[in-house]
Amino acid sequence: MTKSNVKPATSKLGVMVVGCGAVSTTFMTGVLMARKGLAKPVGAMTQYDKIRVGKGDDKKYLSYGEIVPLTDLNDIVFGTWDVYPANAFEAAVNADVLKAKDILPVQDELEKIVPMTACFDKDFAARLDGTHVKDCKTRWEMVEALRNDIKEFKAINNCERIVMLWAASTEVYVPINMAVHDTLEHLEAAMKANDTKNIAPSMCYAYAALAEGAPFIMGAPNTTVDIPAMWEMAEKTQMPICGKDFKTGQTLVKSGFAPIIGTRCLGLNGWFSTNILGNRDGLVLDEPANFRTKEVSKLSTLESILMAEKQPDLYTDYYHKVRINYYPPRNDEKEAWDNIDIFGWMGYPMQIKINFLCRDSILAAPVCLDLVLLSDLAARAGKVGTQRFLSFFLKSPMHDYTKGEVPVNHLYQQYTILKNAIREMGGYEADEELD
Repeated sequence: MTKSNVKPATSKLGVMVVGCGAVSTTFMTGVLMARKGLAKPVGAMTQYDKIRVGKGDDKKYLSYGEIVPLTDLNDIVFGTWDVYPANAFEAAVNADVLKAKDILPVQDELEKIVPMTACFDKDFAARLDGTHVKDCKTRWEMVEALRNDIKEFKAINNCERIVMLWAASTEVYVPINMAVHDTLEHLEAAMKANDTKNIAPSMCYAYAALAEGAPFIMGAPNTTVDIPAMWEMAEKTQMPICGKDFKTGQTLVKSGFAPIIGTRCLGLNGWFSTNILGNRDGLVLDEPANFRTKEVSKLSTLESILMAEKQPDLYTDYYHKVRINYYPPRNDEKEAWDNIDIFGWMGYPMQIKINFLCRDSILAAPVCLDLVLLSDLAARAGKVGTQRFLSFFLKSPMHDYTKGEVPVNHLYQQYTILKNAIREMGGYEADEELD
């Protein structure tokens, strides 16, 4: 073991969440309840997982907080932006995810979390009709307004550090345009020229966060920080970024189950995935242009695990389809079905059916906590740019596609990368390798 160079987690950490809907209010309520000892943060790796450090007689299993200096839950201060003015208590009640008994004990704290007006463009989320928005004439004005929000929040709440988390709706798909997204200079020029085609509102949030020295986490499949210009901005500001899209339900299953097929050397003819979802996210994704963004994210997982170039007999020309259907009666309790057509010895066909009845926000909340705490840790450890060790928590991990990099989507390989990063930041040897 060597000495860790990670700065301590002193003072308050401001967690500024874009969106005050089902996911974010479930996340915030759970943290507030957990620090009162009234609920347990089940599902959060930072709170429960233990990692082996050392070998032989020196081997021991430690929690993340015993290896690296994580921010204590009591030191978190929440802020948020939303297109609707409801405070976090009202929004949590409206979301109808948590029961009254799990919200009322922290009602006073939630009522104090009042969303700031959002930077919003209806062209990027046509199904939302919120009026609690900033009057900005250009994308650059959005950036400046958001930077002011961050500065004011930091000062009022006496926060030493800030992390920004996008937990808002999926925007319409923004294709990567290398004439705009290639360099920071071009990105800034497009913002100032009010290029509303290539600059999504989420990019203004990310730019503002990085400019104010805050790590940025993209929890939706938006293009936002998955462009070279934002990578350059992260390098310039010496800040970590990560994304994209929280890996919660169906894709979590897919990234864990596909390795079973690959490891056992079984063949794949097709994988059909469909979902029904009724919350605000489902409403937004009912718009085809917004679904396209999610589809790109969800489709990317399988192709980097079961690869034809590695096993042409097994994974050439399989059919992969993903569907999401808005179904209001289910609200936050989404249901995912997977039909998997495989083949085995001598090409004989078999099928696998997976039916996952899950709760969207209940699965996303611990992922939010882990990404926030580990992004803050990365910043204090001096880690800059895309944080590949956080891919474990993300559906479509960021990677340098300009250099032909293939993202790691294999869940168990992602877990190895995560553990090694924690070990190294804690001053221990990274002692597991990926094959």
